Amino acid sequence: MPPSFRLKCRDYELKHKVTPLSAIDVYSWPTPNGHKVHIMLEECGLAYRAIPVNIGAGEQFRPDFLAISPNNKIPAIVDPDGPDGAPISLFESGAILVYLASKTGRFLPASDRAKFEVLQWLMFQMGGVGPMLGQAHHFRLYAPEKIPYAIDRYTNEARRLYGVIDRRLSQSEWVGGAEYSIADIATFPWLRSWQNQGIVLDEYPHLKRWFDTVAARPAVQRGVQVLAHLRKPITDDKARENLFGSTQYQRH
Repeated sequence: MPPSFRLKCRDYELKHKVTPLSAIDVYSWPTPNGHKVHIMLEECGLAYRAIPVNIGAGEQFRPDFLAISPNNKIPAIVDPDGPDGAPISLFESGAILVYLASKTGRFLPASDRAKFEVLQWLMFQMGGVGPMLGQAHHFRLYAPEKIPYAIDRYTNEARRLYGVIDRRLSQSEWVGGAEYSIADIATFPWLRSWQNQGIVLDEYPHLKRWFDTVAARPAVQRGVQVLAHLRKPITDDKARENLFGSTQYQRH
């Protein structure tokens, strides 16, 4: 574990009684994609250590982090007890959710029909909900220029996606089907900032019913608090450069 990323004195080690040989190391930051994995780990009751990767400070570009996450994105994990008993590292939050579901036998159905129903909604989150709501956040909150075309485009797409989820939840108790699953765990963190996406949640009653139910789960409440005390508003030029500027496009 790169010592520069280790979060010192974390209460998670005491809470989960973890040891260096048993804990999953989670390289992360308090973002929707990070919280997906935090929630899953809490739901599964797995021992883990949350190791902050300060994306505003540019730590995602460090060689030791790129060694486990070559796309310079959080989250990534290192599990010392991989499928064959050897350590395994994984990046991409969706892949990590599938891996943890496979490891524990939880939150992904065993039958092919139910499993693929969940996986299609997981892919919907990864290919649509995350990227499009991320763009809505960027152009509504962070873009140096307020461009009406971009704001309208991504706000309207956010509303369309909320509508898709609302219709789904008018027919199904959970996003992925009859049971709570990794599709719900993946989707929920992206909808927590609905106000910033130009959304009025009461306009989506089935989604709101689901949202309130997920938000009340104790493991979800614990998961969204992981590393949350470290997140600060993006106010300085260096952080903006690391998150949105040309640093993203340099070879590392």
